[in-house]
Amino acid sequence: MTRYVVVGAGAVGATLAAELHLAGREVVLVARGAHLDALRGGLRYLRPEGEQRVAVPAAAQDEVALRPEDVLLLATKAQDADAALVTWAARPVAGRTAAAALPVVVLQNGLDTERAALRRFATVYGAVVWSPTTYVTPGEVVSPGAPAAGLVWLGRFPAGRDARAGEIAADLTAARHPTQVVDDVPRWKAGKLPVVLGNALDALYPPSPLRERAAAALRAEAHEVYRAAGVDPADPRVESTLDLGSPAVHPVPGVAAGGGRSTWQSLRRGASPETDFLNGEIVLLAGLHGTTAPRNAAVADRLRRAVADGSGVHDLDDADLTATLPAVSVLVDARSLAAELAGDTPPVLLDVRWALGDPHGREHHRAGHLPGAVHVPLDTELAAHSDDPRDGRHPLPDVASLQAAARRWGVRADRPVVVYDATGGLAAGRAWWLLRWAGHDDVRLLDGGLAAWTAAGQRVESGEVPDPEPGDVVLTGGALPVLDADSAAALARDGLLLDARAGERYRGETEPVDPRAGHVPGAVNAPTADNLDTDGRFRDPAALRARFAALGALDRPVGVYCGSGVTAAHQVAALAAAGVPAALYPGSWSAWSNDPTRPVATGAEP
Repeated sequence: MTRYVVVGAGAVGATLAAELHLAGREVVLVARGAHLDALRGGLRYLRPEGEQRVAVPAAAQDEVALRPEDVLLLATKAQDADAALVTWAARPVAGRTAAAALPVVVLQNGLDTERAALRRFATVYGAVVWSPTTYVTPGEVVSPGAPAAGLVWLGRFPAGRDARAGEIAADLTAARHPTQVVDDVPRWKAGKLPVVLGNALDALYPPSPLRERAAAALRAEAHEVYRAAGVDPADPRVESTLDLGSPAVHPVPGVAAGGGRSTWQSLRRGASPETDFLNGEIVLLAGLHGTTAPRNAAVADRLRRAVADGSGVHDLDDADLTATLPAVSVLVDARSLAAELAGDTPPVLLDVRWALGDPHGREHHRAGHLPGAVHVPLDTELAAHSDDPRDGRHPLPDVASLQAAARRWGVRADRPVVVYDATGGLAAGRAWWLLRWAGHDDVRLLDGGLAAWTAAGQRVESGEVPDPEPGDVVLTGGALPVLDADSAAALARDGLLLDARAGERYRGETEPVDPRAGHVPGAVNAPTADNLDTDGRFRDPAALRARFAALGALDRPVGVYCGSGVTAAHQVAALAAAGVPAALYPGSWSAWSNDPTRPVATGAEP
């Protein structure tokens, strides 16, 4: 009769051992420390139907004498798996080693452990486990999934299936873990990994819309890395034969709701988390295939620092998350936006197509736009008008007018807003900045705009959009810093004032619109176009930060101007995506150059 030796008595291992024991299968649970001491008196197993004391045999690893009919279930954390494989591979089994005689089933998240197992064991099975179980207290596991306790996808590694896989699957299924045998288990491991990339966020930050968007951004980045690496992850929603809803989470009597995932549990217990094998796996894969994964790298690094600092569960807040992943609060990619639009709180979409000398934004919108997107004319609703040229071409609208317009667009206090255009955000950045400045803090730019949306295979609509239901947003103004001409001059002298226009206008070689050519004395040229890559998307945050660091933006106050305060807002967004706060000079060169009392510099130097 097969005996299952479950190595690792955490949430997954202890739950599998308990359910195998209750199903009449022979099992021994290998544990250590206070957890082992408690388990020797039986596992306190908390389920929706009540508490059980499960007398699953528990032992230290040195107390287990292996048999030829044993199957090893490796349920340690990923960071502990290699050491466990070394130990168990060398254990004797009827004159042979376990590595030669016994199969090992690898249950870890990530993509690494199967390879480490195959380096030592002749027979390796990979397994993907979905389980809502938590382990925080020694001797106790909370398993709220019902009717199934969890789901498993199992196959030979690196590929195929055999009779033993079927036997193991049958035993796990009997143990309230319905199991599907698959021929391509690496694809299934790759399919799960993006889903657990948010575990570090789950541990560090309390629930919030920003945390959910950050997790979505980590998943989207992982899929970009997969495409670069040629990885084709399985999609259980399409390919699984199991009922994905069967381990539904139910209340457990006597247990407070709100437990977290594996990294949350590790922090609660003071144990090391497996982040290097989750987010770090994506970073590694990216590096091996000539690309980067800056978001996953940043989250992995923040988790390391939190562990070193002794931070506990949910000790950090949205401000810290914004500092860790600044671009997430500024940008959204097309695939993530599509998912949000299909969710419970779809963003309001604003189409802000505009370019200097092109008055046909509404016609462009009618020809094709994101589904439901409302057209926003920049000249009339994102700017005021003044008879004084010293106010510039696009003065800020007053807050009451902006609020009335935003409500016409359907902007609500409880819904995010996503703005876009067809020019890499150069016009939409104005709407992003204005709404943020006015007090709506959940506004983002669609990275790459309409071109990125269509390149991602997403649907566009044509024709007029019906008037949306009026919004209820309340705007106040003053949420982002603003410069006037005097403070811009002072910042050019004492801080860093960036001129976001093209180099020839900065140098004074040409001036197609305004009365004088040149730049604000002391301002540094940083053309807005350099924020974008060749596809019209923002350069990744690390590249943006390196760009602005080279300009001296990391250690002093920063302000930005352009021709009339439009593309300068894009520069403020790029700085924010790189984690650098900056003020906007709305009047910009159109205001400065119309004031004859203001000096003008020309040439390439500030």
